[in-house]
Amino acid sequence: MSKKRAIYSGTFDPITNGHMDIIKRALNVFDEVIVAVAASTSKKPMFDMDTRVNLINKATKDLNVTAKPFNTLLVDFAKQEGVNTIVRGLRAVSDFEYELQMGYANNSLDKEIDTMYLMPSLENAFVSSSVVREILKFNGCASHLVPQEILDDLKEYLKCT
Repeated sequence: MSKKRAIYSGTFDPITNGHMDIIKRALNVFDEVIVAVAASTSKKPMFDMDTRVNLINKATKDLNVTAKPFNTLLVDFAKQEGVNTIVRGLRAVSDFEYELQMGYANNSLDKEIDTMYLMPSLENAFVSSSVVREILKFNGCASHLVPQEILDDLKEYLKCT
C-alpha cells in the first residue's frame, strides 16, 4: 500500500509553532508531509534557504516530515514529488480569500492537485513568521512562538530564554 503524502509549502522564515501545529494536524491525515520551502526572493527572507531547511529539519526531527527547497511552480514541485495534495493553514478569514484563490489557481494548472485547508489551534492562530521576524527585529522575546528545538539556532536573535 502506498503512503499518503502531502505538501505543505511556504517560506518558513522561520518555522513557527503555528507551522508546527499545521504539520502535526496534517500528519493525522497523511503518512508523510513534505515541507516545501519556497525561495521567495521577492519577500527578502531573514534566513537563507539552507538555514530555513535546517531549522525545519531540527523542529520536525521526530516526525515523518521531509523539508525540501523549491524554486518552481508549486504544482510542478508536487508533480516532481508524486504528490497531489497541498496542505495550507488558515489562521483567519483574511487568509481564506488568498488561499482559496491559490488553491483554484493550482488546480487550474493541474487538475490532479487538491488543496486541504487546516486551522491551527486557537493559541497559534495569531502566530506567523512575519510576527516572529518583527519581534526579533525589535529585540523582543519570541521564544514562545517558535519550536523549542530551534531556540539555540535563533539565540543571536532571541533576547530572552
